[in-house]
Amino acid sequence: MKLSIFESPIKVYGVPNFEKNKKLERFPEDLRKKLTYPENTLLEHLMTRTTGARAAFRTNSENIKIEMKLKTLEHDAGMSKFSCSSAAVYTGRGESLTYKGLAVPGFNDMTGDISFTKSKDTEDIMIFFPRNEIVENIIITLDDGAEIYAPTPYKYEKPVIFFGSSITEGGHAALVTNAYTALLSRWLDFEYYNFGLSGSCRGQLEIGEYICSLDPSVLVYDYDHNAPTAEFLENTHERFFKLIREKKPFLPVIFMTAPNYEHMPEADRRIEIIKTTYENAKKSGDKNVYFIDGKSFFGEDEREFCTTDTTHPNDLGFHRMAKVIEPVLKGILEKL
Repeated sequence: MKLSIFESPIKVYGVPNFEKNKKLERFPEDLRKKLTYPENTLLEHLMTRTTGARAAFRTNSENIKIEMKLKTLEHDAGMSKFSCSSAAVYTGRGESLTYKGLAVPGFNDMTGDISFTKSKDTEDIMIFFPRNEIVENIIITLDDGAEIYAPTPYKYEKPVIFFGSSITEGGHAALVTNAYTALLSRWLDFEYYNFGLSGSCRGQLEIGEYICSLDPSVLVYDYDHNAPTAEFLENTHERFFKLIREKKPFLPVIFMTAPNYEHMPEADRRIEIIKTTYENAKKSGDKNVYFIDGKSFFGEDEREFCTTDTTHPNDLGFHRMAKVIEPVLKGILEKL
């Protein structure tokens, strides 16, 4: 039996509006057209690729084959193919996820597959899409006569949205599932949209409008790293938040600063700018804002082991980030 991820009862997560339009894209075409301009020609690709997407289902099939076909193949100097271009496959859900391996394309190939076996029990299967690529399709082959069902729902089905830079997008995790966004979703069992835009997050108001239209449960506002200067950050950070707050008066918002502050230009000023947005909200009576100083993410000991290039976290860095964010996000979700 063969099914495409576009077929029921397979569920695709992390892709807004997929149930309506069956398009594998994080941001719709009309928004991409508004924001694609000569000084940022990569934005169209970044907004189309399916970072953070997952496909899931339940089955009692003992034998499973996952075949992925890509539209793009983007080699990344800072990351391996195992994260950039591969689909990571797991059984189970939440903290019980068990890693089964990767569907890895050849070096210049647009397809990759993985075959594995499991018990006859009905179990959840989850496929995490690659970070860098635009996925054309994923085909799932099960035993003839096997049963297939919709996946076990997330505990928190209303999405958490992460908006930020290449770090938000998962660079440079060895596997897509080791990014802080994916780790938090696994530990706390929530649906999420990854709106990281490598090198291109500029606090765009159009994206703020889009975020509000999706009615998230929480916004993790990880905007700092891509502001070219502290002055630019000052002119855009609070402006973006005020748009969110105007349209979503009670949406919990977590403000975060860069984890690699010792290597950031004007780091202290940037932290103060973001903290000022938070403090101004608190002074106005806002009870749904939270602040996490990026200085705390990597801890005090052996910070130098937490990045690949003094900027992007490796798996250790992402794990430390997620551990700091987890209690804050858990507390918010439990109150919703």
